[in-house]
Amino acid sequence: MEIREVAFPCDPRRSLCLALIADLHDSVPEGLWEALLEKKPNAVLFTGDVVHGKGRSEQGLRFLKDCASRFLTCCSLGNHEFKYGADFREDIRKTGAVLLDDGYIKTDGLVIGGLTTGFAGTPQGTFRKTPMPNTDWLDGFCEQKGYRILLSHHPEYFDFLKNYDIDLILSGHAHGGQWRIFGVPVFAPGQGIFPRYTSGFYGGKMFVSRGISNLAPVPRIGNKPELVFFASE
Repeated sequence: MEIREVAFPCDPRRSLCLALIADLHDSVPEGLWEALLEKKPNAVLFTGDVVHGKGRSEQGLRFLKDCASRFLTCCSLGNHEFKYGADFREDIRKTGAVLLDDGYIKTDGLVIGGLTTGFAGTPQGTFRKTPMPNTDWLDGFCEQKGYRILLSHHPEYFDFLKNYDIDLILSGHAHGGQWRIFGVPVFAPGQGIFPRYTSGFYGGKMFVSRGISNLAPVPRIGNKPELVFFASE
């Protein structure tokens, strides 16, 4: 696991640190908890796929609970949450984490929202096109005063999200393209071969994490899992 530190222009009058964890998939790597304890972030932000599916959720939910016991912890919903079962929303809430299910919270000058995957209630598959999410609430989110951060599991949504007044969009799902040959990503679900959005900043407002887990049957190549810390400039 690689630890990546990124500057973001939130509020120059104060120091803020946010931790981004994408695509845990019910697998907690060695050193993840210790890194959070050392950094002491103001908030830990999960962009979905905390669990892997039905029967693969215990570690992910336990880790959410551990995070919520020490930090403000926010969680949006990715496609794998909808492979878990009917009661997953309540199980996430029971951890003490803030579930952002097409909604937002306001805290310490930040407005943190969570865009739920378009796969809610829709059949899934590696090569399926990502369905559009519910966007009805986004105008109200964008009207809020403060630094607006949107947790959006699918980076492919950026093609329309970039037109909204959002300061920072945080995504995952692409797993860095799984293979990165000379830095070029090979494949990502929802984007296909040679995906466009896989790692780092795009358009100056969306950051895509390579994700924290490595559960795919095809191993990562040139593409380490990562924990990302955002520090205000």
